[in-house]
Amino acid sequence: MSIFCDKDLNLILASASPRRSEIMKLAGYDFKVVPSFADETVIPVPKTPHEFVEKLSRIKAEEVFSRNPDACVIGADTVVVLNDNILGKPKDDEDAFLMLKSLSGNTHTVYTGVSILSKNKQVTFHEATFVTFNSLSDDEIRCYLKTSEHRDKAGAYGIQGYGSVFVSHIEGCYFNVMGLPISKLYNALKEF
Repeated sequence: MSIFCDKDLNLILASASPRRSEIMKLAGYDFKVVPSFADETVIPVPKTPHEFVEKLSRIKAEEVFSRNPDACVIGADTVVVLNDNILGKPKDDEDAFLMLKSLSGNTHTVYTGVSILSKNKQVTFHEATFVTFNSLSDDEIRCYLKTSEHRDKAGAYGIQGYGSVFVSHIEGCYFNVMGLPISKLYNALKEF
């Protein structure tokens, strides 16, 4: 399973995210990647962001678990929230520009929901991290968009890359902002 445990859980990460895979590898986990084909558009938007990410992580994990019933499946979903508005992945560069403009000089919250499913146990939880951005000029945002790093990222930025220069400080789990709260996941997997 990992360098910290000799249990063989037959771990599957139900995500095509290279960042989530990188975090799992950094933590020493032996796992397989099986992307989920769950339709994320059919669920009604829950009342709170943490309910939203927990529900999506569960849907992803359930879809992969249905194809791999002997595995321990991990599903995850991440969103950025500013003033009660959920910012998912940008539709295009203009959408990304508007997202980054709204984050400029403000503190937002990054929520990641995680679901772990096995034959014997199932658990779902979330983590929240507060991220404060410096004030950004339109030129800075446009230069950042030229890197294409914003594509396929909630909130249109990657804290682990060029987007790191926008962050003045965080409160909470850094890895949660990347898409997987690894310490909380590690503690949850100890119970499986």
